Amino acid sequence: MSKHIEKLKKQLLEISEVVNSFKSEAVQVKVVDRLLDAMIELEKADGDGVEIFNKRSYKQRGSDEGSYSSPRGAKKPGATKILNQLLSSDFFDIPHSISSIANYCKDTFDSDFKTSELSGILLKLANEHKLRRERSNENNRFEYVRA
Repeated sequence: MSKHIEKLKKQLLEISEVVNSFKSEAVQVKVVDRLLDAMIELEKADGDGVEIFNKRSYKQRGSDEGSYSSPRGAKKPGATKILNQLLSSDFFDIPHSISSIANYCKDTFDSDFKTSELSGILLKLANEHKLRRERSNENNRFEYVRA
């Protein structure tokens, strides 16, 4: 393992000047991340296969089970996927506010979305004429209903 760490340190020193030439720290992180992913793929292709560096490695669940699971657990569906599921159901047959949509997602899908996460997606669906965005007379807030 120390052999691979030393090799990694040497490679990082070689690329540090190029990475540091980018002003944005976010860009620097993405460049290093992609380089590390490429290095991992090369290691796998060489047959050396260094699993310890693979951030996407999978662990076997049980000794007798043949299935694998992600180290982070099952991934929940995102806001876009859930809103599209709701769009294909009868949920949007009646108007709903963003907060009521967020509460429904939390209760039904166990996904705790902030209203700010949902608002952009709902606006996009409204712009695509899949939903209508209407002001509520009761509280002067937007409600979304099937177009």
